[in-house]
Amino acid sequence: MLLSYEGHDVQTAGSAEEALVKHGETEFDVVITDFCMPGMKGDELSRELKDRAPSKPVIMLTAFPPSLPPDTIDLVLTKPFFVDTLRTGLTKVLKKAA
Repeated sequence: MLLSYEGHDVQTAGSAEEALVKHGETEFDVVITDFCMPGMKGDELSRELKDRAPSKPVIMLTAFPPSLPPDTIDLVLTKPFFVDTLRTGLTKVLKKAA
């Protein structure tokens, strides 16, 4: 809701598999994923996404960040996080991808 409120076009997916289907149908500027999801985890989703679109930024949200983030993750945000942290992180990865 926050991202929509700030003018971003947001689509959600109930699973990593659904996200991959949507990614194949629509062009997204960035993907934000949780780490812990049923089925495919966020790092596995990011590998699939980077195989399809290597320059696509991926932000991962997690309460338990890895000591060394996977190279397919552009930014890890630790939950809980402040709105400004998400805003700043989103701006950072989008500028880097441009």
